[in-house]
Order: sequence, then C-alpha cells, then structure tokens
Amino acid sequence: MTLSPAEAEKILADNFAPWVLGLGLRVEETGERHAVLRLPWSDALARDGGGLSGQALMAAADTATVIAVAAARGAYGPMTTVQQSTSFMRPVTGADVLIDARVTKLGRRMAFAEITMTGGGAEEPAARASTVYALLG
Repeated sequence: MTLSPAEAEKILADNFAPWVLGLGLRVEETGERHAVLRLPWSDALARDGGGLSGQALMAAADTATVIAVAAARGAYGPMTTVQQSTSFMRPVTGADVLIDARVTKLGRRMAFAEITMTGGGAEEPAARASTVYALLG
C-alpha cells in the first residue's frame, strides 16, 4: 500500500519538530519507493550572499527520506538517521527546491536512499545526498 501525499503530510505534521515544520515543506508526490517534497523559497533560509543555506537543504533531504521510507514501507514507523552525506553543486537563489528522495534498498533494519535537490525548474541539481536510516519499529 502506497502512502498518499495527504497521508505523508500528516506524517510530517505529527512526527517532526517545530523547527523542521518551519521549513514549510510540502509533499508533492509519493510512490512505491519515493517521495518528492517542495522546499519553498524563504529569505529566512538564505545565507549571506542570498543563496539557500546548506543546513536547510540537508534538513529537507533528511525529512524527505523519512517520507520516502514510510512510502516504501506502506506506513510510518520509528526510524533514525545513521548517516547523511551531501554534495552541494550550485546555489539556489530566490526559487523553491524540489527534493526527490528514492529508497534504493529497504531491509528489515536499515534503509538506504538517494536524494536529488533541484532548484526552480533548473535542469541540473543544486545538491545530492545519500542517507542511511536505522528502522526502529
């Protein structure tokens, strides 16, 4: 059973800290092993020079992974980040970012995902991340 975007939005609302909710992430799409979230542009998330901060992108990637893993499992369950590696390739200025998280391996106790972050309809990604999660329940 695949989660609907509305069910994924409820997972966000019910399970994330207020500062994560403050990013304004919205679930655009869910599928069997993936989720696409939108990180809306906000001047509050920009760093000196006007580009979106890496911390905001990393938090968005981490959050999108939770939704993608929940979609792959058919429901939310407790999990925690074990590892995240992020490469930043180009700045995002004044544009929303689509966060596309894809589960590459789902085991009984671990999940692995690849995340692509693309700003404002650009052809090339602004950043890519790899995550590893421990599944706790």
